[in-house]
Amino acid sequence: MLHHTRVLASFATLAGLSCLNASRSIAPLPPGGHHVLFIGNSLTYVNDLPATVAAIAQSAGDTIRVATEAAPNLALIDHLNGGTAAVDHIAQGGWEYVVLQQGPTPKGICRDSLILWTKLFDPLIRKVGAKPALFMTWPASDQAGIFDDVRVSFQQAAAAVNGVFFPAGEAWRSALRVDPTLAVYGPDGFHPTPTATYLAALVIYQQVSGRSPIGLPALPDMPVARALLLQEAAEEANAQFGRR
Repeated sequence: MLHHTRVLASFATLAGLSCLNASRSIAPLPPGGHHVLFIGNSLTYVNDLPATVAAIAQSAGDTIRVATEAAPNLALIDHLNGGTAAVDHIAQGGWEYVVLQQGPTPKGICRDSLILWTKLFDPLIRKVGAKPALFMTWPASDQAGIFDDVRVSFQQAAAAVNGVFFPAGEAWRSALRVDPTLAVYGPDGFHPTPTATYLAALVIYQQVSGRSPIGLPALPDMPVARALLLQEAAEEANAQFGRR
C-alpha cells in the first residue's frame, strides 16, 4: 500500500477539477499517458468519477488524462442530438477510450435503443482512433432485481461495436456480497456515494491501465480494509465480465 500522505496529495490535487461540460474550453491533449473522454449524466459527474480515475492513476504512478461531457438526465441520444458538445469533443481526437454512460437500461426497447445509439457513436469514435467503452451503471436501490438486465444491456452494446465493457454495477454486487452494509447508494437511493464512485473508478482504472487495482491507494479517511474489499470487488467484476 502506498504511503497515506501520497494518497492524500494525489486526491487533493485533483479534487478541484470539474468535469461537468468540460468541452466548453477544449484544449489540445498533451502527449503521453492514457486519454479518456467520458460521456454521460449525473452518474458520471456526481463525486467526479473521471477525476477519481485520474487521481487513482496518479497516486499509482500512472497517467490517465480525462475530460467529460455530462449533464443531468441525459441518455446517449441526447448527446448525439446536441445536448452537450460530445460530438465535437470526440472529433478533437487524441482519445484512447470514449466512455459511454446512461442510466440503468433494462431489456426491451431500452436495451435496443442503447445498442442503436452506441452504434451511432461508434464511427465517430473510431474515426479518431479511439475505442468505445460501455460503462455499466446500476439500478435504483429498490430495483435490485434488474441488475442482470442492466448488465446484459451494456454488455450487448459493447459487443455490438467490439468495444470495452466496464462492469461497475457488477463490482457493486461483488462488494455487497462481502459486506451488505456497504454504503453505495446516496440519500436518493440512486446516485453513488464517494465509496461507490471510488469502486467504479477502480474498475475503469484496471481496464484502461491493464494493472490490478489490488493495493492501490484508498480515498482519504477510508479504512485500508474497506479499500481492499473494494479493490477485490473491482478485480472480480473485471475478471468475470470485463471486455477489453
